[in-house]
Amino acid sequence: MATKLFVGKLSFDTTNDSLQALFAQYGNVESAVVVTDRETQRSRGFGFVEMTEKSEAIAAIKALDGQTFEGRIIAVNEARPREDRPQNGGGFGGGNNFRSNRR
Repeated sequence: MATKLFVGKLSFDTTNDSLQALFAQYGNVESAVVVTDRETQRSRGFGFVEMTEKSEAIAAIKALDGQTFEGRIIAVNEARPREDRPQNGGGFGGGNNFRSNRR
């Protein structure tokens, strides 16, 4: 099973291809994705890399965490599982919460 890595503090110029090339030095990369903003399509400064072998992923973490890549010192660690988010979109419920009580 593939090991998913979180890569933070990326340059806003980093591409999926450059991220993949960086990690390919340490083993087989199944995917490399720089996360982008939905509206502007600009990089959000972090991404995820999936590596086939856990031992290769560990080697990449040891070699790359704290190193400079494209002018930025990056952070690399094993990704945590995604947490479920509330379906209501945030904490603004009801309809009368903003009405004043003046009469």
